Amino acid sequence: MQINADLHLHSKYSMATSKKMDLPTIAEEAAKKGIDLVGTGDCTHPSWLQDIKNASSNDENIQIKGTHFTLTTEIEDENRVHHVLILPSISKAEELADIIGKHGDLGSDGRPSVRLSGSEIAEAARDTGALIGPSHAFTPWTAIYAAHDSLESCYGDMTDYISFVELGLSADSDYADRIKELQRLTFLTNSDAHSPWSNKLAREFTRFKVPDISFEGLEKAILRKEGFNANLNVGFYPQEGKYNESACISSKCLKHYTYKEAKSSNWRCPCGGKIKKGVSDRVNELADFNEPQHPDYRPEYIHLIPLAEIIMKSLGHSSINTKGVTRAWNTLIKEFGSEIAVLVDAELESLDVDERIIDAIVAFRNEDVILHPGGGGEYGWIELPGKTKTSKSNLDNRSSPGSSGQSSLLDY
Repeated sequence: MQINADLHLHSKYSMATSKKMDLPTIAEEAAKKGIDLVGTGDCTHPSWLQDIKNASSNDENIQIKGTHFTLTTEIEDENRVHHVLILPSISKAEELADIIGKHGDLGSDGRPSVRLSGSEIAEAARDTGALIGPSHAFTPWTAIYAAHDSLESCYGDMTDYISFVELGLSADSDYADRIKELQRLTFLTNSDAHSPWSNKLAREFTRFKVPDISFEGLEKAILRKEGFNANLNVGFYPQEGKYNESACISSKCLKHYTYKEAKSSNWRCPCGGKIKKGVSDRVNELADFNEPQHPDYRPEYIHLIPLAEIIMKSLGHSSINTKGVTRAWNTLIKEFGSEIAVLVDAELESLDVDERIIDAIVAFRNEDVILHPGGGGEYGWIELPGKTKTSKSNLDNRSSPGSSGQSSLLDY
């Protein structure tokens, strides 16, 4: 069977997270998106784990309104590198909490910060039967390639146990498959959502071929066993990220630099600001190949943005919350059942909706868009063909009613 999964998000117990990140709301919004399997996130937080227990029918089965959940968490190590763990059961989450709880305060934040190395966290994952991989691997903060030059530098003797890498909002398969050590790993695309609304939850997702919706089925797909696998990655263009190109981080400047220019100026801008190394330049530093070398099993990567943002752009509106955007979004969801169906799978020609919206969806499907890379802490932006650019802040208009109004540092 084919399932869509978003395996990395955060609960209401994480910092800078919407209070609506509760299990029933996540389940309801995931169904609208077309997500079959959602990571619980934060499963070592004592209050969230109790919420999970209350919603479960047994040690492994957590299902709400047709949406399945699997136990997941993100952990920050002593070097501020983040790791995603996917666990087999509630009891194994409790075991993990017992192990890492000796090295950090699990109740202070849904994503715990612990006094353990990457290799020690990987050992804890192995001992509890969990899958583990680096979170948002290319972001310039709290990521493996921000702190390390290789997997082995982070995970040491546990490197071979690592089974996936989460690309994050700042990278895609073309970026990651220029690095030889990543070619054996399954790539995950997840939202890292801090609110449940349609422009956050499942803004990136992975489609898997699995025998069933269970930890064992997901494990077979991630480890590519018995013919099961990840067969589609969907996510943003890396150029949309805040730090895609090297640029001055002074809000009054934000000048972009080539790698050669930045290095020659010792990563300082004439304005006095610091030049932050961009993800694209960091990939070039790490790359073993001039061009991406995709292994045979690597699935297609589709570049998309949330449907509400596509509608907003196509209609020339300034917000995803206008009546026109909301009306069109609801019409499309009612017609096709979910946002993913609209963006990825549906035949759109006969739909009774503004033709500009259809043209915009087709443009994204065909990757016929104009990219303006971000840098220095300022988002990049996208233009539709034939459209006059109205704003470079399309990604700054992403708040929805009920959201926390705060952006995660990981929105790169």
